[in-house]
Amino acid sequence: MISKKKIQTIKNFSQTLSVLKSGNKTVVHCHGVFDLLHIGHIRYLEQARRMGDILVVPVTPDRYVDKGPDRPAFPEGLRAEAIASLGCVDYVAINQWPAAEETLCLLQPDFYVKGSEFKNISSDMTGKIAREEQVVQEIGATLAFTDDIVFSSSNL
Repeated sequence: MISKKKIQTIKNFSQTLSVLKSGNKTVVHCHGVFDLLHIGHIRYLEQARRMGDILVVPVTPDRYVDKGPDRPAFPEGLRAEAIASLGCVDYVAINQWPAAEETLCLLQPDFYVKGSEFKNISSDMTGKIAREEQVVQEIGATLAFTDDIVFSSSNL
């Protein structure tokens, strides 16, 4: 299965990206839970992919999913496999941390892309987006947002 070849550990992910970046490839990073994969996720990832040469997607591990009771609906391995099955995605890993900050520091992408629902950073009650934005600035990357329909796996 080609999609399983896309799934790597975070450590291998970092090494692979280092080689790709030395070849002047632009790396785009998306991060999320991706439970109940839906058209909003697919369009988000497709838009992000158009921003660079390589799209990498770390998936939030089960132990850090804070979307409510009985979540995630699908375990991390299946969520990673679902994301890896998409043609626009080059590499997938299961993140080791509760949020994206540490992964951003490790991977050093050129772009960190969030969905349009996160554009208003000041409305994020958790503060996660503001912390991610700070790390993006520290590593010299660009924070970008997609612009499309928004769905919520939690609501679905």
